Amino acid sequence: MCGINILHLIEGAKQAEGLTVIIDVFRAFSLECYLYDMGVRQIRPVGTVEEAFSLRDRIRDSILVGERQGKKCDGFDYGNSPSVILREDVTGKTVIHTTSAGTQGIVNAVNASEIITGSLVNARAVAEYIIARRPGKVSLVCMGNGGVRPAPEDELCAEYIKSILEGRELEDMEQRVCGLKSNGGGHFFDKTRQDIFPEADFYMCIKYNKFPFVIKIEKDETGFVAGKESVL
Repeated sequence: MCGINILHLIEGAKQAEGLTVIIDVFRAFSLECYLYDMGVRQIRPVGTVEEAFSLRDRIRDSILVGERQGKKCDGFDYGNSPSVILREDVTGKTVIHTTSAGTQGIVNAVNASEIITGSLVNARAVAEYIIARRPGKVSLVCMGNGGVRPAPEDELCAEYIKSILEGRELEDMEQRVCGLKSNGGGHFFDKTRQDIFPEADFYMCIKYNKFPFVIKIEKDETGFVAGKESVL
């Protein structure tokens, strides 16, 4: 497959063309996979907190999930932590989701012909989806920390997806994923920050290839919709 570009941060999202994968491993798009596994009805990503509150007022049975600088947004039901969210609170609900990095990539990928999200938990499904689509151009966008600083986990996810697309899957993937504990995931092991970054989140987000589906971004009259689409 030709035309695979790895781009970075919000500026990279703006430059992305073709089939675009917005990658956020810790934690936005890992969380969205877990949310669908918990039985949410729909996820609607938005760029701002204000949009989130506005949408909640218009959509029945909706809850607010999101963060700024890792912390739960004031007035939201949940932050961005997959280990904290209770299944019974989200099953059958519409989740309105905003984050510092991941959802910013979605709203800024204005030149993409198609957008899906990516994380380690569904990396193989992302690659298989791309292979099946056979696009002329692929953009893998690593959203990093806050969309402004590179993050090792997003870079690894992009490299891994690219390796599958090129038929040379990374042989040291398990070792490199485990290495994120000290290179990119250290904040999950800081005892003073467990209320924001629970240790359990780290382990949930590094379970690569756990889910056999992608999350595809569409748009309707209400805004963006992040819908689950089975692949494997």
